[in-house]
Amino acid sequence: MASAELTGTLELMRWVVWAQRKSGEDRMRERALSIEQAFVLGYLARNPGAIQRDIAQVTRTSAASVSSLLQGLERRGLVERRTEGGNERSKRVHPTPAAAELIDGFDTAMTDVETTILAPLEESERATLHALLRKITAELPQPTRQ
Repeated sequence: MASAELTGTLELMRWVVWAQRKSGEDRMRERALSIEQAFVLGYLARNPGAIQRDIAQVTRTSAASVSSLLQGLERRGLVERRTEGGNERSKRVHPTPAAAELIDGFDTAMTDVETTILAPLEESERATLHALLRKITAELPQPTRQ
């Protein structure tokens, strides 16, 4: 699709998100991960011991979807759900060392993608774009806990 065909602001934003997503697909495909799985593993690497409800909130999906995703990651030995304080209903999710190895370098790769996508902008323009997006997202409905 040529840029001249894109007229709406949200169309342009979708294109940027597509470019970001596309750049990570090869890395994820090599590791047999979906984008959602890679995102959750990255989140868990930064937030080990998160509860499923928090993962559902950050991924903006249902608790059932997160449960299914975590089951797949557990079968691959990439996450462990541990009971805390003897309460079977309260399990914390931890990435395994295999998960850490699998996603090693993702953050750097995504930072590089961001740098590439935003390369046409000067630093002040990047700051303005960031501020505007923060303003927009502050007014959007926030994910609810499922």
